[in-house]
Formats: sequence, structure tokens, C-alpha cells
Amino acid sequence: MAAWFVLILIIAALALTAAGKLRADLAALSLAVLLGLAQFAGLGVLDAPSSPGGALKAISGFGQPVVITLLSLFIITRCLEKTGVTRLLARGLLRLGGASEPRLIGLFAAATAFLSLFMNNLAAGALLLPSALEAARRTGIKPSKLLIPVAYGSLLGGVATYFTTANITVSDLLAIANPPQARLGVLDFTPTGGLIALAGIAFLALFGSRLLPDREPSISIAQLRPTGSELEDAYQLGERLWQARICADSPLAGKTVLEAALGERLGVAMVAMRRAGRLIFPLSRSLVLLDGDVVWIVGRAERMLSLREQGVELSEERRHISELGLMFIEALLAPRSGAEGRSLKELDFRGRYGFSAIALLRKGRSYRTNVADFKLEPGDSLLMVGEPENLNRLRSNPGFIILEPSLSDQPVQKRPALIAVAVVLGAILASILGVPVYLAMLAGAILVVLGGVLSMEEAARAVEWPAVFLIAGMYSASLAMVNTGLAALIGGGMVRLVAPLGPLGLAAGAYLLTALLTQVMGGQVSALVTGPIAISAAISLGASPQAVAVATAIGCSASFFTPLAHPVNILMIGPANYKFNDFFRVGWPLTVVCFVMLLVGMKVFWGM
Repeated sequence: MAAWFVLILIIAALALTAAGKLRADLAALSLAVLLGLAQFAGLGVLDAPSSPGGALKAISGFGQPVVITLLSLFIITRCLEKTGVTRLLARGLLRLGGASEPRLIGLFAAATAFLSLFMNNLAAGALLLPSALEAARRTGIKPSKLLIPVAYGSLLGGVATYFTTANITVSDLLAIANPPQARLGVLDFTPTGGLIALAGIAFLALFGSRLLPDREPSISIAQLRPTGSELEDAYQLGERLWQARICADSPLAGKTVLEAALGERLGVAMVAMRRAGRLIFPLSRSLVLLDGDVVWIVGRAERMLSLREQGVELSEERRHISELGLMFIEALLAPRSGAEGRSLKELDFRGRYGFSAIALLRKGRSYRTNVADFKLEPGDSLLMVGEPENLNRLRSNPGFIILEPSLSDQPVQKRPALIAVAVVLGAILASILGVPVYLAMLAGAILVVLGGVLSMEEAARAVEWPAVFLIAGMYSASLAMVNTGLAALIGGGMVRLVAPLGPLGLAAGAYLLTALLTQVMGGQVSALVTGPIAISAAISLGASPQAVAVATAIGCSASFFTPLAHPVNILMIGPANYKFNDFFRVGWPLTVVCFVMLLVGMKVFWGM
């Protein structure tokens, strides 16, 4: 009774999600609630029927290591994106792949697979996600063409390494078999898994373009906002942008920005300064102008020319200053704003919020002179520059809607980037040395905040909560399948069916069964369900338990049919705007390729 109840619930949730009637994260949370209520009512789906307190297990998914790992990875990858590490990686792959869609699909799948040899699959996918979005932005290729290859690349890399949770689990199961068997070595997965990974990557590179959806991304994705350079073009900043070098005999040398009063006298805006190779922005009113300073100024040509009489060398700036490291924000006047009809000067905007407006867009026309004197009107948007740490103060003003640009065109921040890379490498090394992955990644997330690379507010905004809800909710379904005996019933029947086909048939059946269960249970649970059964069957048949264990573990990574099969698939749904069926369309032929290569590997490397 309990097993049938669980089976019906899971099938109904998957059907509604596949048909687009229910969001995946909402379906997972609904499953958790229904299973918890059933346990409380005495059905015994999560614990013994006489244990209503077992209903607590319905929400135990929120405390699972994979959820902590995922939360930590969102923070760490946001740090890598902010400091420019992922942009650097994306540019390197773009140099190799150019604008070729098949080549980029293959490169991103291969790069993620390579990272998965040394780190958690989820971590590898999360690390390459911002780089793939950056590549999509630069080439015009839709993110939906690149993100499934990133997810599947991480899974393919995971089959070729010992350092995958399911692989380690299956190796440990050998030691507790009856009689005990030798554990798998670090390199035992590499020959067969490497063959599968190479074939899978080749398949994605050759056929991915035709099988992957060409879908517009969700407009809510932060990574797809305009870059600073695109904002400069939208506000036509380049037409009024000048580079001014202050000479030794200039009367401006030795004066503060306030004393120079260029805005008051000429109506121009000083945007940023370069001094001794260091970019300074925004320019505080107390900053003293020195001989040799290079200042970027926005203003009309006739007003700028008068600066030449004050010992300033002028030249028109032909490049985007965002690419130097200057970060703009866009502020839109909110409906019924209290700032309507008042100027920024009247609001003392710079003094209160630390941001200076350098351009105003009104009814399609850009104004770049005397911006602070304009009376604000509905529909106005302002291009501003200021210190990032002042953003929270500005966001607290309900009169303005604040939009932050994409960081895609920003240069690498060397010191923060080094800190970020050191933290990531340290977390990976700690995982290899035996520290639990969730603890290593959580420590890394804490360190990037303590190191000042991210603020706690930025860390909180980095978390994609739908992915967290989906994983935590589906964990209760896995528990119910195991507790009711549904998983063992399916597993035992399948193994009995394929055992007469001999050792190779047993390995093939173990792979297929595990791959099937993985689609709804996740690889970690599937390994625990099918591993003991497959290993026992191998011992009784006189086949190599190690070979069958490898086939079982590889099946745990064949999470290609549904987005629910692995957290790394879930991670890609939002940024690429994937539908449920997109994964199946690419996943079923990829699973066939992997299955064929598994049989070849079992025959060639294990003599089955």
C-alpha cells in the first residue's frame, strides 16, 4: 500500500512537471508535504507506520550535504564571476572556439568534464556556468545551446574519476559484501569511464546543435543584463567623453575636486581618474588634483575646450571606459516617486547616496550636460557612477529602481581573483584529502566573505532558491522509495531478469537499472539501492564484483533524462530557460552512446 502510494505520487509529480502544469521546484515541495502528511497519518512512507514523528523526515532534505554544497557553490561562483575569473576562462574558450556553435558546445563539455576529474560534478558545472553565459553573450549563441553541454560534461567527467560520491560509495560497498571484496583503486574508473566521456563529448559536439533547443533566455537572469559598455552606447556617452591630462602649470593642480568646481562652472561631469596606474572612482570632493593625473570627463566640446586655457591636455576618448574597470549603475525613476519634479542637486543626491549622475535618458534622447540640474520626469533613467558599497543605501530609496549591469566587460580584479582562486583550489584539495565536500565548500564560501571579496548581502543574492527547493523536496521522495521497499523491489526484479545473460549482461543490467533509478532518486541513493544487489549477483555468478561495481557507479552518473536526475541539471534550468523535455531529447541518445561504450569498456578493460 505505502509503496503504491509513493509510486503514484512520484509519477503524478513527474507527469505534471513534464506537461508544464507545475513548476519543478513546486512539485518537489508538494511531494515533501504530501509524504510528510501521509507519514503523520500512519501510512509509513518515511518511517515505521507507528512513528508520526517520522514526518520530520519530509523536510530533512534541507539539511542534506548536497543542499549545503549547492548553497556554498552559488556563493563561490558569484565570487569567481565578480572578480573576473570566469570571464577569463570564457575568453580563453572563445579564443579556441570562436563563434562556432558545435566547437563551443564540445569545448564547454570537455572543459567541465576535465574539471570533474578533480572536483565534485556540481562544483564543476557551477564553475563553468557563468563562463558559458559570458560566451553566449559575446557570440550571440543562445545559453540553451551551451548549458546542457556544461551539465552533461560534468557528469561525463565524473564517470572517469574515483572522486565522485557514487563511485566512492560503490567502492565502499565492495568491502562490506559477503564475502568482503577488494575496494576499487583510484584509477579503476579511468579506462572505461574515460572511453565513455570521450564518446559522450564527441556526441555533444557533433549532434548537440541539432538536438539542443534554440530558446530565448529568461529576461530575469542577472547574467544577461546590459554590460557597462552597452550602457555607455545606450546613453551615447562616447560622443561627449574626453580624456584630460593635468599639466604642471595648470591652475587646477593642487586644487580639490570641490575647488575646481568644473560641474558648477562648465556643467561637465568628472567620471574617473587614473593616477600612477590606479583607477580612482568616484572622485570625492576632497580629492586633490595633481600634475600628471588623467581625468575622464563628460561634457560638450565647446565647454571642454575652455579647459585647454587652464593647462589641461585634452583628447577625445574612443574606447569604453567600463573596460578599464569603471562600474556604472542605471537608476530609473519609480512610478509616483517623491523625486519627481525635483533635480538631483535639490535632492543632494551625491551627498546622500555617494553616486554621481553623468547622463540622463529621456524619451529616447540622451542628455550629458548639467544632468544634476534637470527636473526629473516620469520615465527618466540615469547613468550613474559610485562606490559599490553605497548600493544598499541607494536601493533603500523607493523613489528609484536600481539596475546593476553585467560585469562581462570588466577587467580581472587581480588581488580578489587570486583570493577567489586560492579558496576554490583549497576547497578542492581539502575534498581530495578527505574533508567532506559540503564542509570544504561551505568553508570556502565563508572565507570569500571574510576576505572581503563578497559582502553578506551579495552572498545572499547569489543563491538560486528554486534549485535549493527542488533538491530538498526530492530528497523526501528518495527516502520514501527506500523506506517502502519500492526501490529494492524494482532493483531485485531487474537483476534477476538480466543475471541469466552472464557477467556482461549483469553489468549491462546494473548500469541500466541504476541509470533508470537515478532519474528520480539521484545517483547517491541509487548507488546504495542497486550496488549491494549487483555486487552480490556478481559474486554468485563468479563474475568480477569490481567490474560490476564500476558499471553500477557509472550508471549513477547517467543523469541525462530529466532535470531532476542531478543537481547540476537543475542548476541550468533557470539561466537557459529549459523545459522538462529538453533534457530527454538530448539525454536518451547520449545514454545509448554511453551504454554502448560501457559494453566495449567492460569487454576490453575487464575481460567480460
